[in-house]
Amino acid sequence: MRIIDLYIQEVTRRLPEKSRKDIALELRSTIEDMLPDDYTEEDVKTVLEKLGNPAILASGYLDRPMHLIGPRYFDIYINLLKIILPIAAVISLISFIANTIFSYTGEEAVLNVLLNSIGIGIWRILSTGIQVFFWLTVVFAIIERTDRQKSNTPLTACFKEWTPDDLNHIPYIPKEKAIPKVEVFLGLLWTAMWASVYFNASSLLGVYENGNNGLEFVLPTFNQEVLLSYLPLVVIVIGLEIAVAFYKLHKGQWTRKIASFNTAMHGVSSIVFIIIISNNQLFNPAFVSYITDLFSITGDVSAWIYWGAVFTFLLFAAIDVYQGFRKANLKNFK
Repeated sequence: MRIIDLYIQEVTRRLPEKSRKDIALELRSTIEDMLPDDYTEEDVKTVLEKLGNPAILASGYLDRPMHLIGPRYFDIYINLLKIILPIAAVISLISFIANTIFSYTGEEAVLNVLLNSIGIGIWRILSTGIQVFFWLTVVFAIIERTDRQKSNTPLTACFKEWTPDDLNHIPYIPKEKAIPKVEVFLGLLWTAMWASVYFNASSLLGVYENGNNGLEFVLPTFNQEVLLSYLPLVVIVIGLEIAVAFYKLHKGQWTRKIASFNTAMHGVSSIVFIIIISNNQLFNPAFVSYITDLFSITGDVSAWIYWGAVFTFLLFAAIDVYQGFRKANLKNFK
């Protein structure tokens, strides 16, 4: 009967060429054994319904899975994607921002550079995400097909089957004390941005005026040589911020140790900031004169900028330190 031939064809076309003939004979024999002597087309349909979808039946004859990532590795695969994707995207974005700022010469309008950077930055994130997704999927697809164990039991992050003892290795993190990964990544991004701007401040921070090519940089705010003279101190602050960020990422929740480390980082960065901004050669004299004339300010403009900057910096540092200890001191509720 034609319907039997079609069913066998649908099953065997999904199988390796060398095994199709034998399996076709075996399948035909199975179908005929299930049919009554004087069978009708309705009898055949009933038998084929019992045998099920040809694709599922064919998968039973195969030694390899008919899915890309099966249940055994799916949980690990998804967890690794959640960890690696944002890290790779942030690193890619940070390197792009740093490269853009360091390579900026001041010849092109800032607005154009900013708009181009947003577009390229989005493309970089998407490109990195696609590559991470592709290669991680390929790796897990290979692992899936080289695994000789036929079990579909999901594996844990240690590539072992779950037991109740695994719960002893999982920390309980209340929502109120948790440190979101996005907070850590934004912190790293902020560090990359301010560091890049700091080392190229003479061509980025200052007075912009409308010109033939849009906004044109006409007057720097800072004396770049003075900024670079504090290079060792700035590098220490950058290192501390990166260390605190990765420590937060490792722990995943606020503790008194992290809060203390965070306080030490803010203390050092506040001292370095005050030392740098206290240098009376830091601001470009032409910039100070420009601001004085523009706003008709009487008195010492540098002093206004100094106290305003110090107050703002210390205020935000104090808020972050307070929030850190407040969350660290929260009791664990289960």
